[in-house]
Amino acid sequence: MFGYYAYFIGQDGHFTNRVQIICNDDEEAKRRAQQLVDGSAIELWHEARMIATFEPDQKTSAKR
Repeated sequence: MFGYYAYFIGQDGHFTNRVQIICNDDEEAKRRAQQLVDGSAIELWHEARMIATFEPDQKTSAKR
C-alpha cells in the first residue's frame, strides 16, 4: 500500500486542506480522490509526483 495526498485547492489557487489516502495503486487513489471533489479542485500527489487534477465541474481527471 502507498500513501497519497489529495490537496484541496481554494478559489485563490492555494491549498486549503489535505487528506491522506492509502491505496494499492494510482488508479485506486484516483477513484478515491475524485470522490472528494465537492466545490474545490483536488490535486492528487504521491510524494513529489502529481498524479491527477480533478475540477469540480469535471467527471474525469486531467493528468499533467
